[in-house]
Amino acid sequence: MSDQKHQYQVVMRYRYAKGRPAGFFGERIMQPLEGITILAFEHAIAAPFASRQLAELGARVIKVERPEIGDFARGYDTRVDGLASHFVWTNRSKESLALNIKHPEADNILHRLLEKSDVLLQNLAPGAAARLGLSFESLHAQYPQLIVCDISGYGNDGPDKMRKAYDLLIQSESGFLSITGTEGETAKAGISIADIAAGMYAYTNILTAIIQRGKTGRGSHIDISMLEAMAEWMSYPMYYAYQGAPPPPRAGSSHATIFPYGAFPARDSKSVFIGLQNEREWAVFCEEILSRKDLLEDSRFKGNSLRLEHKDDLTEIIVEVFSGIDSDDLINMLDEAGIANARMNDMAGLWEHAQLKARDRWREVSTSAGLIPALRPPGGLDGMEPDMGAVPDVGEHSQTILLELGYSASEIDALAEAGAI
Repeated sequence: MSDQKHQYQVVMRYRYAKGRPAGFFGERIMQPLEGITILAFEHAIAAPFASRQLAELGARVIKVERPEIGDFARGYDTRVDGLASHFVWTNRSKESLALNIKHPEADNILHRLLEKSDVLLQNLAPGAAARLGLSFESLHAQYPQLIVCDISGYGNDGPDKMRKAYDLLIQSESGFLSITGTEGETAKAGISIADIAAGMYAYTNILTAIIQRGKTGRGSHIDISMLEAMAEWMSYPMYYAYQGAPPPPRAGSSHATIFPYGAFPARDSKSVFIGLQNEREWAVFCEEILSRKDLLEDSRFKGNSLRLEHKDDLTEIIVEVFSGIDSDDLINMLDEAGIANARMNDMAGLWEHAQLKARDRWREVSTSAGLIPALRPPGGLDGMEPDMGAVPDVGEHSQTILLELGYSASEIDALAEAGAI
């Protein structure tokens, strides 16, 4: 590591130390990724979701955005006090640098940034990073310690490498839609599942590359494909259809291959979801919930395969019992019997979920519209609070970043006047 970069990272460690809790003997508790800088050319969900995880472990994430417009996800909606729901979710704890990467002055700014960066993360349109000179092949000789992570729909090679991809399209290509929905109609996932899958694999691969660089001293190239991320998640239905066997049928909110597993109406017309995984639970369910010990000897229901084959008969029996019990009472009965169950929560119910409150999962983060609630990221190390910083405005940190890169105030003004930032 150069002396210049070392000095820069020491400054950043001090900068990010402010407000951190002290450990034993008053020493400051360092975040795992302090001193790591991520340069992110990102938009939509996949790359921003990955970089936010890194930021909350202490990395400095510099998000490069188009001047004035910024990440197009900023315009998806205005549901969070005028800000976009997708954007506030995936972009807290970052700094925004407004930069017209096609401007002649941008190249000099980018290389000054790359000198101080550990990771380049991008999910630009297919081929865009290479055209901008930001491919691993273009950068590795000059920046041998740089980790480059590309996220795309189909990967950096192969016949589909130049195809544009959005979440729904990858849900379709990966076969996810073919097994999701009801018998009569397919249904996409209600969240950006393909983007999230790719983002999580980018996150874990970047962490792996940082560990590997600590051993070898050299950066590496990570090629994340949304299709491959979803194909991995689809491995169970793929194996179920092994060697041409029929695939799992679309089963709505039920399970395609396990029964009883799904929603059943209670007396108050609220749905209660249950899931039985083995014969011990089936026996408990028959005796303690249905009060029908005789079902254990019924040849139609001996084993999961037969219960699935005769699911209509069994559904009629379950509904008859459940329709005489209110949902809260039914859930209490199922809990006492040790049968897995759940309510049908909506978003209002999730906001108020007692378990999230009891486990102290809620925090507040700053935005230009004021404070908003935000969930702590799952997991975390004992005694260490994640960095949950503000959601940046477009170009909010441009001047600060450029000053750190050695530009004078007058030079920054000139860049702004020329449309470079």
